[in-house]
Amino acid sequence: MGRPDYHAVVIGGGVVGCSVALYLRQHFPRVLVLEREPALLRRASYSNQARVHNGYHYPRSLLTGLRSRVNFPRFTEEYRDCVDSAFDKYYAIARRFSKVTGDQFATFCKRIGAPAEPAPKAVRRLFARELIEDVFLVREYAFDADKLAARFQADMLAAGVIVRVDATATSVRPDGECLALSFDGGSSSQTITARHVFNCTYSLINMVLGASGLPTIPLKHEFTEMALVSVPEPVQAMGVTVMCGPFFSVMPFPARRLHSFSHVRYTPHYAWQDRAGAPPRNTGAAMSGGSNFMRMQRDAQRYMPILEECEYVDSLWETKTVLPSSEVDDSRPILFKRDHGLPNLTCIMGGKIDNIYDVLAELEHVRLQGGLA
Repeated sequence: MGRPDYHAVVIGGGVVGCSVALYLRQHFPRVLVLEREPALLRRASYSNQARVHNGYHYPRSLLTGLRSRVNFPRFTEEYRDCVDSAFDKYYAIARRFSKVTGDQFATFCKRIGAPAEPAPKAVRRLFARELIEDVFLVREYAFDADKLAARFQADMLAAGVIVRVDATATSVRPDGECLALSFDGGSSSQTITARHVFNCTYSLINMVLGASGLPTIPLKHEFTEMALVSVPEPVQAMGVTVMCGPFFSVMPFPARRLHSFSHVRYTPHYAWQDRAGAPPRNTGAAMSGGSNFMRMQRDAQRYMPILEECEYVDSLWETKTVLPSSEVDDSRPILFKRDHGLPNLTCIMGGKIDNIYDVLAELEHVRLQGGLA
């Protein structure tokens, strides 16, 4: 058998894919990243709330809350030049339809060691008392997706990771003791060989697997709209999340100097599931039906009347993908499947940005077991 072209190829140049590639480069001389977009971190790593979680969002999943609480200081230190902490963050608990009470939320924060204190009276007055039970001042930040992309680009260059953009992986198959990976790169198709292939394509994981004749993974997808808005002056230096149920978040979105506006009911426009053994559905379907922002705003201003003054600017459209089991308790475990259908083919997915450290811990565990030889 001849020498493979690369020791490892990572499909997908988002936060997870880039983090995996940087880790692998510490152990392999030749590592390649294939990214279908013209630049790194342009899809799901960009089109989201830009929230750096500190655990508060997951009172129904203690493990997810704890993992975020552990990962938060590590991420904010490692990527401090990409993090916006210059705002106050508040979590409000609705009186009706919430899956947690104010007391339960406070107890949860104590259990995971996340700071939370009563919000100032001036902030509480921004909420409708008949609909909001309690409001907490917490510590939660946002990341600048453009700065983060530039940081990863620089880190990859410094580490010697080879990056090919405008390169869409089409299939992977066995080739002796290696894997042969085919991809479309601009005007031509190419096939390369690698000892290891890591499928980090998030919502497109099953598209690669299905095209390769490999078993697909049960996943749930939502085609989502993240509205971008300008907010009135009292809200400019704050982020707000009303939880836990069919409510909303308004968060600073540093890359555009706007706020993201999302709603549990109206951000998803439609949903579908990939089931084991069934052909995956194309997740690149066009948006239909127009923006849901007016619906988001009408509902949110009932709880926070000042949000009536928000001005719509734009929307980010993306496919959000989670494990079906997460629908029960809103948990966000990583997907990490070794040797999925083929030896040395690994499928990886994280549901939020701090999951990269859980992924890296799993990779280190695999390496120590001899699985990255």
